[in-house]
Amino acid sequence: MLPLFLLFTLMPLLELWLLFQLSGKFGFLPTVAIVLLTGVVGASLARWQGWQAMSRIQNDMRQGILPTKALGDGVLILVAGVLLITPGVITDVVGLSLLIPPLRAGLRKVLQLWFVKHVQVQTNVNWQQTQSETFTPNDNVVEGHVVDSHVVDTDQDGPAR
Repeated sequence: MLPLFLLFTLMPLLELWLLFQLSGKFGFLPTVAIVLLTGVVGASLARWQGWQAMSRIQNDMRQGILPTKALGDGVLILVAGVLLITPGVITDVVGLSLLIPPLRAGLRKVLQLWFVKHVQVQTNVNWQQTQSETFTPNDNVVEGHVVDSHVVDTDQDGPAR
């Protein structure tokens, strides 16, 4: 909780201090113009890249591929957009850097490694028990990984294809 508190209190103070420094050096109107321009240009770029990520997600799903890279890019582009519409120089720099594909790909890989190390996903399968099925708490659990999957389409009249 302390890191979030510090982030939400110290970051705006740092942004304000930096804006005052830039305003003193370049003037008030040029500083405001730079912040507004980076926000508008960055938000437009984030929107365009967001549509590209959405298109990649749809293409991957049509091909039966799990769109992990495109989803990761989409999340990072969303974060970039939020940072870009937040007034401030530091947030604009971080937001614009997230819109550079090689930097975003590197951060995505770092985040993937962090998630693999720190996040554990568990799934449960629920079914309705029939009279012939019995469930005991000591049943063996077999762990497995999906190597390949595909959809089997069956017709009412014919065999599975």
